[in-house]
Amino acid sequence: MTLRVGVVGAGYWGPNLVRNFRGSPDWDLVAVCDLDEARARKVVGDRSTVDVETSLERLLARTDVDAVAVATPANTHRPIAMAALEAGKHVLVEKPLASSREDAEAMVRRADELGLVLMCDHTYCYTPVVQHLGRMIAEGELGDLLFVDSVRINLGLVQPDVDVFWDLAPHDLSILDFILPGGLSPEGVSAHGSDPIGAGRSCLGYLTMPLPGGSIANIHVNWLSPTKIRQMVIGGSRRTVVWDDLNPQQRLSVYDRGVELGFTADAADLTERAAVNVSYRLGDMHAPSLPEHEALQLMVSEFAAAIRDGRAPQTDGRAGLRVLSVLEATRSSLAAQGGMVPVAPLVPALTATDGLWAGATR
Repeated sequence: MTLRVGVVGAGYWGPNLVRNFRGSPDWDLVAVCDLDEARARKVVGDRSTVDVETSLERLLARTDVDAVAVATPANTHRPIAMAALEAGKHVLVEKPLASSREDAEAMVRRADELGLVLMCDHTYCYTPVVQHLGRMIAEGELGDLLFVDSVRINLGLVQPDVDVFWDLAPHDLSILDFILPGGLSPEGVSAHGSDPIGAGRSCLGYLTMPLPGGSIANIHVNWLSPTKIRQMVIGGSRRTVVWDDLNPQQRLSVYDRGVELGFTADAADLTERAAVNVSYRLGDMHAPSLPEHEALQLMVSEFAAAIRDGRAPQTDGRAGLRVLSVLEATRSSLAAQGGMVPVAPLVPALTATDGLWAGATR
């Protein structure tokens, strides 16, 4: 069964969604909606059979639309998504899911009540590398997680409405939410930001999150770097992986190297631990061969599969809510001069999956 979709927003991200829905055998793109009719017509093309709508109400009233994809500013996500849900449409929302945790909670709750799919477009989670990393961690190839170091830096673009954490860190947070067992659930957040150019918001910063089990994650984001770096190092007790997203010939490197201490697990005495010998495991490195495909194509296919199967998508509304919860804690930590701020847990009604989602997996 081919599903029918309308895209709301023809600005920066909308054209990417339009292109991938058009190219998917799972979808029939029937309309693009934007307040700027000329912009929408430019996206669909002169000879296209795709309709252009300038009214959200008209789009949602159409009986030939099963789902909508929202690619508009974050502060509009809640009203658009809620209107679409009330109209009986499944909803895909670009990141971030909403501009506040409160808005995201309302969206997740209403989608559950109506039995509709709410999906967040965490695009990186559908890249071959992140899909492979998720399988490696789930199958125990890395052993116990020890640390995550992530660097996402480049020159610009300095955003007028959000700081560098809200602009760049959602990518890394969504990746961690996807690959970590149980999703993103840090014990707290400590954020340090700087505005050396006087932009009125943090233009570079460091985000540190203690994770369950004693591991730690650190994320470095920066709008002011003359060089572009996209790198993540995930260290485990058995293996360590290095992901360089700017190296298409070898995006992922797996190292059988690490540090080993010569004491048993029951050696709790600090003096005994301090006296042990430290050894270094220097094994091989291998680079798995991974396919190259556009992540958005897999993402729109997952959206269709979730609707057909009546299950939660891999990056559902709860995933978007977990990322937003960390971003809000980051904001509080910045206000507290980098103090460790706990991440508010999801309320019970938003942690369990019931009804439509029974048996679904993240």
